[in-house]
Formats: sequence, C-alpha cells, structure tokens
Amino acid sequence: MQIAIVGAGIVGAATAHELAIDGHDVTVFEQRSAAAEEASFANAGLLSPALLIPWAAPGLGGGLRRQLWGAQATLRLGGAGRADLAWLWQWRRAARAPNAPATLAALARLGEYSLARTRQTAAEMGMEAETSRGTLLLLRTSQEQEQLEPALRALRDAGVVVNAVDADMARLIEPGLSPEVPLAGALHTPDGESGNCRLFAQMLRYAAQERGARFVFQSRVQAIGSAPTSLRIAGNAAGQPRRFDAVVLCAGTSTASLLRPLGCTLPVRALHGYSISAPLRDECHAPQGAVIDPHHRVTITRQGQRVRVAGGAELGRGDGAHHEPTLQKLYHTLSGWFPGGAQLSSTQVQVWRGARPTLPDGGPVLGASGMPGVWVNAGHGAAGWAQACGSARIVADLLMHREPAVDVQALAMRRF
Repeated sequence: MQIAIVGAGIVGAATAHELAIDGHDVTVFEQRSAAAEEASFANAGLLSPALLIPWAAPGLGGGLRRQLWGAQATLRLGGAGRADLAWLWQWRRAARAPNAPATLAALARLGEYSLARTRQTAAEMGMEAETSRGTLLLLRTSQEQEQLEPALRALRDAGVVVNAVDADMARLIEPGLSPEVPLAGALHTPDGESGNCRLFAQMLRYAAQERGARFVFQSRVQAIGSAPTSLRIAGNAAGQPRRFDAVVLCAGTSTASLLRPLGCTLPVRALHGYSISAPLRDECHAPQGAVIDPHHRVTITRQGQRVRVAGGAELGRGDGAHHEPTLQKLYHTLSGWFPGGAQLSSTQVQVWRGARPTLPDGGPVLGASGMPGVWVNAGHGAAGWAQACGSARIVADLLMHREPAVDVQALAMRRF
C-alpha cells in the first residue's frame, strides 16, 4: 500500500519504521526541517508506566492521580481561551468517567508492550540512545507512602513491577541523592528506562529510510481528503492533492485541525512543559537512572554525559514565553536532590519549552478515524516515547486488519 504519514516526531518516525517493515510504500510529511523538532526534541525521556510519568495521564483515575501527585493545582493557566477551558472541564470530568478504569488498564498494557517493542527494535537495529535503567519515585514523608498504597496496588494489578523501598535502599540505588533532603522511602521500578527521545527518533527515521521510506521535510499538510484518500501540501506547484491508499496522522495538536473538516472531533490541546539539560559535572553526584519528585511533579534523568530536569504544565500559553518561576523550580529541584551533579552555570545548558499534545483522559487515539483511509496515532501527551513503538506496531496491524498484540479498544477514536 502507498501510505502517507503526517508528522515526524517520535510517534511518526516509529510508525514509518513499522509500516516500512511491513513492506509498504511510505512517505512522511513534516513541516519542520528535521525529525523530532517539536514535542520529541528535549522531553524528559521516560520509558516508564504512564501512571508514574508526571502529566502523562492528567485526567485519568482521579483518586489514584491525587494519591500519586497530590491535590495541589495541577495546571497553570495563562491566556486560556474558550476551547482551553472546555478541554479543562472534560479533563476534570474524565477522572469520574465510567470508562476510566478501562483506559488505565489499556494504558498499562500499551506501556508494557511498547517498552518491549522499543527494546526489541533497539537490539535488532543496534541503536543506543543514551538509555539508563531504573525509575525511582521519591517519597519525602511516611504519610506519602501510606497514601500511595492504593495506587501501588493498581500498578501491580496492571502487571507493573514496582517495589516499595526504604530511604537507605533508595540511596543505594541512587548514591548521588543529597543527604540534606528529607527522604522516607521510594517506589522503584527496575524495568523502567530513560534516554534521549530525539536521538532515538532520528535513528528510527534512518532505519525507515533504509527500508525505502521517504521523508519530505519543510512540507506542511494543509488538508486531507477521504474517499479517495489524499493530501494537499502547502506550496505544491501543481496544486493537485497527492493520493494515497491510507493516511496516518501523527501530527500532535495539528491532528485535530486536519480531522475537523472531515467531521471528526478530537479534543487534543497542548500542555506546554519545560526541560533544562546540563553537562554532567560529577558522576558520583549525578543520577544513574530516572528520578521522579512527585511533590514538584519534576523528573530528573541521566542522558549520557548530560543531566536533564523536566516539568511544568501550562494550558493556553501559546506565545512561547518562558515562565521563570517554573524554570527556577526545575533548577531548585535538580540542585536540591543532586547538588554538584550538573554544570548548571555552563554555557552548554539548554532550556527548552515544548507542547505535549494531550487528550482529556490522558490516553492517545490509536486506529481508524471513522473516515475511510484515514488513521490516527496521536495525543500521547507526556508519554510519547514510552508509547511510541507499541502504538506504531498496533496501528500498523490495525491498518492491515490484523489483531494487535494487546487490546487497546479503550483508546479508539469513538470514545470522543
């Protein structure tokens, strides 16, 4: 089949790779000049269960989310318009929806499957994306530990290996943790991973190209058509739509605007987050894997010779301006837990703000759009890399009417 993919982030690159493996004639259209230039550029890089990734599923399983992340204000609103406020209402309602448990279970299955698929792909292709093993969620007080018991049971019921460890064991797992910060214990997922999402996306792009896929950069898709399936490209001299047997939308927040003229509604909004990447200063004082601070909703990850701290969530701030208090929180959290681990005054420090395309219930949409020939693989939020390879394989199977390896019916387009 001749298949077009819109978007070359981590999800689009993974989808191109899986479809190329299946022998399809794949063309990827990306409005930026390279792969992984937007949400995949400098994110936290966590490959962990969605429930343990801050902001991965903000509207899901209300009680469990509050037990993990606290009841403090979860989103910062800045210039939010009517559509943003409508999304916020849907997000709050999602926590009480009857299908919330099914969505949580589907996300857990997707996460486990995707991690296995990511590792399989990396091993087969010889890819090394600055990965490190293990995820540690830090607990400052014994009360936090007690409050987490229901969430801990939910994770285990979903098949996630997660261990409750005391402070001494937590410091053995992460020797660089500051002894000055109160620590009652931690949750440890030994199978969790972190790494460089952008680097992995670029590797997937090259692997897909080796199998015949084409990537067309600086090419903005203006509209898609159904029956026949087609794309209209901005600046196309011929002015005629390009026809394909199928189109897969992996375009983040742009997915909604492309679907809208076809009568399909996808309530995806951009949650803007931040990251700071700094050169490693001292191996002994730096994180060895991924560390999550639930009090501040901040993640700290080791990526090769760099340390990255990421967090924050803004709804409605599309002007690109940085929120300094959020950046200061990131600096403070990193230097508090790992003093001396990173060169925060270096000229090589990189500050990034990116938009995470997020749906109200926190799960992506995988599969048919409801219009002939148009498929969707979008809305992964903060769990883009954690879910990319699994989502790509699932959509590739669904497109060919094959039963996917895991049941993700709860993540279908029809739920909206």
